[in-house]
Amino acid sequence: MTVAPSPELLALGLAAILQGLQIGLAAWSMNRDGMSKWNAGPRDAPPQFSDLTGRLRRAVDNHFEALVFFIIAVVLVEFTLSNNLLTAICAWIYLGARVLYVPAYALGWTPWRSVIFAAGMIATMTMTIAALI
Repeated sequence: MTVAPSPELLALGLAAILQGLQIGLAAWSMNRDGMSKWNAGPRDAPPQFSDLTGRLRRAVDNHFEALVFFIIAVVLVEFTLSNNLLTAICAWIYLGARVLYVPAYALGWTPWRSVIFAAGMIATMTMTIAALI
């Protein structure tokens, strides 16, 4: 018997897929810049990345940081059985913000990159608080 994941768990799974796609996109950009040998090597010294590659790599790192908080929020919501419409909406806001964050960072959308990041972080913290009260 299979059980459909909650909206929060579905968003978490899709966020993991997004992170994998971001890693692939950053690697593609590095290879496009002619850094395939460095990318496949031990990476002892960081090369000079193109602006786009540097931004894509920083977006990957930023998502790893944000994803930790989102995982905690989802785990809390699931374990406390506090899933509700608010936590589901917040999970989808987080995911939508992270999807938008990639082009916002890559293309240097100022100040929108920060606004998009804040939307995802506020949604994540709202989920966490909802699970704790």
